[in-house]
Amino acid sequence: MNWYGVEAQWNEDLGWLRRYASLARDIGALRTTVVVLPFSDELTYEENYRFHIDRLRPCADVLQEYGCALGLEFIGPKTLRTRKYDFLYTMAEALKIGSEIGGNVGLLLDLWHLYTSHGSNEDVRRLSGNQVVSVHVNDAPAGVAVDEQIDSIRCLPGETGVLDIADFLEALRVIGYDGPVTAEPFSKRVNEMPQTEALVATSASMTQAWMAAGLA
Repeated sequence: MNWYGVEAQWNEDLGWLRRYASLARDIGALRTTVVVLPFSDELTYEENYRFHIDRLRPCADVLQEYGCALGLEFIGPKTLRTRKYDFLYTMAEALKIGSEIGGNVGLLLDLWHLYTSHGSNEDVRRLSGNQVVSVHVNDAPAGVAVDEQIDSIRCLPGETGVLDIADFLEALRVIGYDGPVTAEPFSKRVNEMPQTEALVATSASMTQAWMAAGLA
């Protein structure tokens, strides 16, 4: 649903959300996510904070009726915070606003955004498993300072070793996370591969990551 859009469209989409949430419950798909952009050209931090609560709390309420959890993805790279107003970009901020949106709201925790927001795997260890709704994993190009990383240029999990994916996965195990872990490399090299080769390369990187964490 276009929850960033005009109110009339949001209201219409909210009606459809109930139908989708009912179907999701029936098929056991009980996790969904949204991206929280770290900037705005129109709203100050405080105005944007209230906007997100006003738009997402009704969504979370509908999802909760059907046993669905909502994960908020915070977006870490400093290179994206170039607009008029900055907005939240850290795990702590996402957890705070999530707690105000609803009891079924947690994180879409992306290893890339944890790294680029200057978070750590120790921060993950301080979570509880039910605070994480979904997980994305990847790696960062070597030789690029953390505040100079570009969001659309990433690597397969474990490809460069800049991000400690083995420890990240171990931290998720420690807190009892039991949801999906999805590769999201945004890799030009992978995108240029034939689909089957890209699948094999991504699968191999995930297998190596699980093995490095002692979880395969």
